[in-house]
Amino acid sequence: MYRVIVLPPDADARELRRALWAHRIGHRVTEEADGQVLWLVDPSQQESMLRLLHRWQRGDSLMPDTPPPTRHGIADLLGPLRQAPVSAATLIICLGVFAAMAVLGDLVIAMLAIVPLGVSPTGSLAVGTLSEAMSSGQVWRLLSPAFLHFGWMHLIFNMMWLWYFGRQVERLQGSLRMLTILLVAGIGANLAQYATGTVLFGGMSGVDFALLAYVWLMSRRAPHSGFFVPQMLVVLMLGWLVFAMTDLAAWVGFGNVANEAHLGGLVVGLVLGWYHSSRARRHS
Repeated sequence: MYRVIVLPPDADARELRRALWAHRIGHRVTEEADGQVLWLVDPSQQESMLRLLHRWQRGDSLMPDTPPPTRHGIADLLGPLRQAPVSAATLIICLGVFAAMAVLGDLVIAMLAIVPLGVSPTGSLAVGTLSEAMSSGQVWRLLSPAFLHFGWMHLIFNMMWLWYFGRQVERLQGSLRMLTILLVAGIGANLAQYATGTVLFGGMSGVDFALLAYVWLMSRRAPHSGFFVPQMLVVLMLGWLVFAMTDLAAWVGFGNVANEAHLGGLVVGLVLGWYHSSRARRHS
C-alpha cells in the first residue's frame, strides 16, 4: 500500500471513505501516533484519490452522479487469482491433491510423503529414509507433504489462512516474495516434523504460521509497508498453536497435530519477517 496523507486524529473521514469505495478506490485508514493515515492500494488511482480528498476538504459533493456499472463475467472471478498467482496456484494444487487422494487413496500419500513408503514382501509397511529419497532424485518430497490434507476441515482452514495472508504478501511485495516464503517455510516445517521421527504427516499449516509471523512483523516493525493483521487473530492462532501441543487437543478429538511443523514454519516466518522488515525500515 502507498501512504497518501495523515489526517488529524479527530477528523471524521466516514464520508470520504464512503466516497472512495463508491468510486472503486481501494484504500485503508490506520490509527497512528501522528493521526489517521490514509493508504492507497493501487498507485494508478492516486490522482483520483487526491481529487476526492481536495473536494472533501472543500466540503463539495463526493458521490458519483450515477452508480458505477456492475460488471459480471469470468473476468471478475479470475481477477483475484491473477493478483495472487502463487497463492492461487498453491490452493489449486492442494485441492487437486485432495481430490486425487479421494480417488487413488494411499498411492498419493506414498508419492508425496517426505520419505518413500511401500509394502514389503512380508506385507508390512516399508519406510525409506530422506537420504535415500534425495539420492534417488526425489527432491520434491522436501516440500510435497505440505500439499497433503487428511480431511475437509484440515483443508478448509489451511486454505483460508493461506489465501488471507498469501494474497496480502503478493499484492504488497510481489509473487516472488510469496514463492520464497512458501518454499522456505514449507521445507523448513517438513524437516522440523521429520526430525521428530514422524514420516506420515501433511498440511499447509506450517506455511500458514510462517505467513502469520511474517505479516505480523511487517505490520509492527514497518507499518508504512501497508501490511495489516488484527491483533486478536494473532492471539487466536498462537493460542491454537499452544493448545494443539497439549494432550487436551487429542482428548477433544483433534487427533495427531504436526506441532513441530507449526513451530518450524513459525520460526521461518519470524526470521524472514525480521529481515525484510529491517530492510523496509532502513529504506523508509
